[in-house]
Amino acid sequence: MKEFVQSIAPDKLTPFAQHPFQLREDAAMDELTESVRVYGVLSPLLARPKGDDYELVSGHRRRAAAIKLGLQTVPVLVREMSDDEAVILMVDSNLQRENLLPSEKAFAYKMKLDALKHQGISTCGQVGHKSRDGLSDEESGRQIQRYIRLTNLVKPLLDMVDEGRIAFSPAVELSYLTREQQAYLLDSIDQEDATPSLSQAIRMKKLSQQGKLTPEVIYAVLTEEKPNQKEQVRIKTESLRKYFPSSYSAEQMERAILKMLEERYRAKHRGQER
Repeated sequence: MKEFVQSIAPDKLTPFAQHPFQLREDAAMDELTESVRVYGVLSPLLARPKGDDYELVSGHRRRAAAIKLGLQTVPVLVREMSDDEAVILMVDSNLQRENLLPSEKAFAYKMKLDALKHQGISTCGQVGHKSRDGLSDEESGRQIQRYIRLTNLVKPLLDMVDEGRIAFSPAVELSYLTREQQAYLLDSIDQEDATPSLSQAIRMKKLSQQGKLTPEVIYAVLTEEKPNQKEQVRIKTESLRKYFPSSYSAEQMERAILKMLEERYRAKHRGQER
């Protein structure tokens, strides 16, 4: 395999086509940028020739940091590789990152699965076991299949999964609804400011498979009172977003709010005891 290291201008590195991982302006990105400012780019980026430029396979965050700092060049390992080889390397180099969104994992696993199939490698199409077949060393084949199911969700629903408004397991069940049924579900969610529980999502899936999931049925199922929603205080995620880092999920915001309330409660009672 032909490869070599050379210095290349960041703007000559084209981001990988359909790259499923987001470049978030968060604390981790700030730390990386500061490290590049102080020490430079210590580990070469990975790219392959693409016309007159190069397609970046690994190192999108380092490229972004270099551009932000105005670096003229960055070290790049240039390697000849096929489309499938590039996809596999791109996914593997990013899956180890912390705090990946469900949508990022979903599309990454799907891209890698398709690439492995193109290479004639049998993967999690036959799984229900621990996956040690090239897709993941961390998650079971069954779990990987569940992530890939999320790619069947329409984007607004998938965004709700990333935000923590819809839990992972209900989202997997909802992925079996047709796109038209998902659109009806979105209308009901917007109207009622409520999202399906796991049991509701399972019922919707079964009704969809039976050809009985009409807009009216979707609304009726969604608006059933859930035991854990009685006397529930609801605050829209959008109302809280400005008070938290953009990388925070709804679940992280909830934990932070409860922690602040607990500290305020303790401080108040300490003052009363004096």
